[in-house]
Amino acid sequence: MNSNSRIRKFLIPFFLIAIIAVSALALQQICNSGSGSQALIINSNPYIGIAFCGNTTSEAKMLIDKAKNYTNLFVLDTGRSELSRNETSVIEICDYATANDLSVIINLGIDSVTEDDVTAWFWDQKLTDVKQNWTQRWGDKFLGIYYNDEPGGIQLDGSWTEFYQRFGGKLTNIDHPAMVALNDIQSKLEAYVNNGTKPENYDLEAAFFVNLVLNEGDPGLSALNVAEITTFTSDYGLYWWDYLGGYNVMFAELGWNASIAQQIAQVKGAARLQEKDWGAMITWKYYDVPFLDSGEEIYKQMLTAYQSGAKYIMIFNYAKDDKGNTAAAMTDEHFLALERFWNDTHNIDYADLSTPEAALVLPHNYGWGMRDHYDNIWGFWPTDEKTQQIATVMGHLLSKYGASLDIVFEDSAYPTANVEYKNVYYWNSTDV
Repeated sequence: MNSNSRIRKFLIPFFLIAIIAVSALALQQICNSGSGSQALIINSNPYIGIAFCGNTTSEAKMLIDKAKNYTNLFVLDTGRSELSRNETSVIEICDYATANDLSVIINLGIDSVTEDDVTAWFWDQKLTDVKQNWTQRWGDKFLGIYYNDEPGGIQLDGSWTEFYQRFGGKLTNIDHPAMVALNDIQSKLEAYVNNGTKPENYDLEAAFFVNLVLNEGDPGLSALNVAEITTFTSDYGLYWWDYLGGYNVMFAELGWNASIAQQIAQVKGAARLQEKDWGAMITWKYYDVPFLDSGEEIYKQMLTAYQSGAKYIMIFNYAKDDKGNTAAAMTDEHFLALERFWNDTHNIDYADLSTPEAALVLPHNYGWGMRDHYDNIWGFWPTDEKTQQIATVMGHLLSKYGASLDIVFEDSAYPTANVEYKNVYYWNSTDV
């Protein structure tokens, strides 16, 4: 196997396989979820549903029957499973969902290349045909494609040290834009290790991720955008650049004992300035049984997302034991919480947290993971002289504004002046 093939196969897990985030943020959720006199006027009727990750059409239909009276969205989130490769099953499940008045988002895995360099995806159909056929079949209930998973998290948590140890000396021999960029980043890292030279900026790292991992580097995402099919995925960091890389809708993963307000602030701020939609995917709190948080806590998380203006709110219904067996994660208490959430949001007026109250502006292309004070920057770099100050300012503002805060980045293409924020703070502010 030549060097190019070896490196490509080593990079594929980084770029295309979701890495479970280990995060325990010190910041606490600010949840203003009580009812009030002010109605929720922005996106008062979001898509509410469940991400199905089962293995059979019968499981999918049972879930639809169970939750169809208090959901309006079904996410076929089976990804790389055999179910997603079976056109007949996908059509049957989505026919059943739409017949029960549910909209559908469909995950069909990724545009991958086999060892024989044969692309295997979408049953060898053109995406324009897929879009036309499914739109004719399901109308506006076909919302789009869930493609890949956690691209920003993969960038942050990829084994870049191991990668450079194995392939760093060979990068100069490969004439490929991604390898050239990684070699340039390696030169910066070597200057830091040898001379203590800190990066002046992170433009190179941002361009690598946006252009060479996502926009130009992911053939599936590019093809979906060319075909003008709405693209969705979930993440736990780098939302700003996920959007820049070509995604239309990002779902913030709410779970992992992370700050709900902070995750929402990141995705909401990016979506607002870049004029995109966003949502919330309620995911695991634990790596073992019971996986999901309690029904009461999940209800609060969904309500906070709703008040903050999420267009999509769903629960990730998947669990996997230590033997690799998969199962549904939701129990009766989670279905009851979802039903309660549906009923409450259709009958109660809640305070609106979605208006542009305040923005925290971070440095240009500052791809810090934000999960704790020592989290990395772009997966390559340790914290720098800005990190502690940013964390302190962010903590104060989250305490003050909670989910009403937007976290954004300096970018001349998306100035905060385009939005009528009541208050704009910068990462080096002293008056917070």
